[in-house]
Order: sequence, then structure tokens, then C-alpha cells
Amino acid sequence: QVQLVESGGGSVQTGGSLRLSCRVSGGIFASYAMAWFRQALGKEREFVGGISWSPGTTDYQDSVKGRFTITRDNAKNTVYLQMNSLQPEDTAVYYCAANDGVVVTSSPLEYEYWGRGTQVTVSS
Repeated sequence: QVQLVESGGGSVQTGGSLRLSCRVSGGIFASYAMAWFRQALGKEREFVGGISWSPGTTDYQDSVKGRFTITRDNAKNTVYLQMNSLQPEDTAVYYCAANDGVVVTSSPLEYEYWGRGTQVTVSS
């Protein structure tokens, strides 16, 4: 059974940074395309960014480009989301997702496995 567990969420002030981690167990991590999604209160879940399994090509939502960076460590079965210059509009529950495929897609429907989420709150 594939399990994804996020960590690293918390509360920061505008302009601050956080690094989220997502550890995958029970599957072949190196073969998954990994993504981060977020869902703010009262809004739909949206794609933040993702990273393919090889060669680690990344893709990001326009609003986070230049501020957020996704990396993966296949030896640790972990994907990371480094978030810098955080803004109040980044406040949401952040979810890690895995796609048993080659490429990253922005549709949550394409992801078979999900973590439970971690809260990120940015105050002004």
C-alpha cells in the first residue's frame, strides 16, 4: 500500500519561508511523477507544481514561479517543496500526490496517491 506523509507546514509572516517534505512508502518512488497541490478554504484544489521521475523536470503554477522550488531525493523516497517570499494568498492546506506515470500533469484526477495534507498559514 502506497502512503504519502507530508510534514513541514506551519505559520509564517509575509515574506517568510517554509520547506514541506513528503515521504513515500510502499511503492517505487523513483518511478512516480510527484506533485504538490493546495486547497484554500472555500476554494478548489489547485496544482502548485510537480517533478517528473526522470530526469526530474519541473513544472509550476504561474503564481509560484520564482518563489517555490520542488526537488526530490530518490534515495530518501522524499519530495520537497521549498517556499520562499510567502504571501497571505499562499495560505492553504498543501497536499502531496503521486502519479504512476512519466510526466507531471496539473489535473488532480491524474494522481493515484495522496497525502493527508499539511496546513500553511501566512499572516500579513
